[in-house]
Amino acid sequence: MNVRASAASLRRAEPRGRMLLSALAALVLSIVPLPHWLDLARPSFLALTVLYWSIAAPQAGGLTLGFGAGLALDVFRGAVLGQHALALTAITYVAVREHQKIRSKPLFQQALIVLAALGAYEFILFAIDGWSGHPLTSPLRWIRVATGALVWPPVAAVLARTHSPR
Repeated sequence: MNVRASAASLRRAEPRGRMLLSALAALVLSIVPLPHWLDLARPSFLALTVLYWSIAAPQAGGLTLGFGAGLALDVFRGAVLGQHALALTAITYVAVREHQKIRSKPLFQQALIVLAALGAYEFILFAIDGWSGHPLTSPLRWIRVATGALVWPPVAAVLARTHSPR
């Protein structure tokens, strides 16, 4: 009886519904059309959301969230199927593996870690674009890495408010 009660309370503590809803909102923010000049600076909201949940609740989403979110982004963007899935799964793996170390850092240091993770994410996408014969885009694609690190503190604060039990 106690084992069932503890398993039920653990399931209630996992934020799967809020996690999926926030990932869906981040997917919408990632694919909504913007003017070209603003689209160049748009951070990868989906990568930021997956990173947040991988750090805050790694057992709730983990690699499955990273792969599923990346596959959905591939489908909606029309990219090489599995490109974003591979990149998000790679950075999710590192975030889940090191979540306790990352979580203990202040937001500024977390933003630097997110900068490195988004840089790795963008590099994987860049490499796959090159290997698959797609035209390589301009160096302006790296602006997204910097804007993603800059918006990490507010994104983490908003997602933390949805994560906290009410």
